[in-house]
Amino acid sequence: MELQHTQNSDTNRYAQCIDVSKRIRWDIENDVIRGRKFNFSKKFLPDGLSMVNELEFLTEDEKRFLSQIQGRTYANIFGLVERFICAKVMEVSNDHALGDQVALEALVRFSDEELKHQELFRRLDQMAAEQMPAGYQFLPDPNEVAQVVLNKSSWAVLGLTLHIELFTQVHYKESIEQESNLSDLWKDVFLYHWKEESQHAIMDELEWQREDHKITDAQREQGVSDLIDLVVAVDGILQIQSEHDANYFVSNCGRTFTSEEVKTIQAMLLKAYRWTYILSGVQVPLFQRVLWSLITEEQGARIQAALATLA
Repeated sequence: MELQHTQNSDTNRYAQCIDVSKRIRWDIENDVIRGRKFNFSKKFLPDGLSMVNELEFLTEDEKRFLSQIQGRTYANIFGLVERFICAKVMEVSNDHALGDQVALEALVRFSDEELKHQELFRRLDQMAAEQMPAGYQFLPDPNEVAQVVLNKSSWAVLGLTLHIELFTQVHYKESIEQESNLSDLWKDVFLYHWKEESQHAIMDELEWQREDHKITDAQREQGVSDLIDLVVAVDGILQIQSEHDANYFVSNCGRTFTSEEVKTIQAMLLKAYRWTYILSGVQVPLFQRVLWSLITEEQGARIQAALATLA
C-alpha cells in the first residue's frame, strides 16, 4: 500500500508539471525576443553573479562591458548543460514508455522545452556576436562535454541536473529579477527560462530518487565518485573559459592593464564562475535536503571535501 501511495503521489506531481507546462508555454521570437536587440548601455548579469565590483581599478563602463562578456558566457554555459540534460531526460523517459504515461508525457515535454532552450541560447549568442567585438569564443564543445557527462552513472548525472535546475531558479529570483540595471531583453530571457525550469527541477528530484531506489550501495558509492568527477570537470571548463573571457576583455577594453591587474581579473572571473555554476547550487536547501537523504555521512564528507577546494 505504501508503494502504491508513493507511485500515485509521484504521478500527481508529474501531472502538475504537465498542467503548468501547458499554461506557461512560450515562443522564442513572439514572446521573448519580440524583435528587440540587447541594450549595451546596461549590464547583462547582476553584480551578485558577475562580482565586477570587486575590481575597483575598473571604470563603470568597463565593469558593464565585463558583465556583458560574462552574460554571453552564461548563455553559452546553459546551452551546453542543456545538451546533456535533454539527452538524459530522453533516456530516463524510456523507463516510463510502457508504464506511467503521465510521467512519460511530463518528461517528453521536459525534453522538448530543453531543446527550445538550446535554440534560445544559440540565438542569444548570435545576437551578441552582432553587437560585440570580434574574438569572443565559447571554448567547450557541447557534444564532447555531453559525451563525457553521459558516460557517468545516471545517479550522478541526475544529481548534477537537479543542482543545475535549482541554481537557475536561485539566480533569477535572488539576483536577476531584483536588478533594475539589466538589459530588458536579457532579463526577459531568464524570466521565461525560469518559468519552465521550475517544473524541470520537480521532475529531476523525482527521477533522481527513482534511480536511487534501483541501485545497490556499491553503485551509489560509485555515483558519489562520479558526481565529484563531474564537479571537477565543470570546474575545468570554468578555468579555461574564465581565462579566455579575461583575455577577450583586456584585448577589447581600449586601454592597457598591468600583468597583476590581468591576473586579478582572471582570478575574479574564476571566483565568480565557480560561485555561479557550482557553489550557489550546492547551497540551495532543497538540493541539500535531497542529496543528504540519499547518501551516508562518509559520502557527504567526500563531497564537502571536494567542494572545499573550490571555495
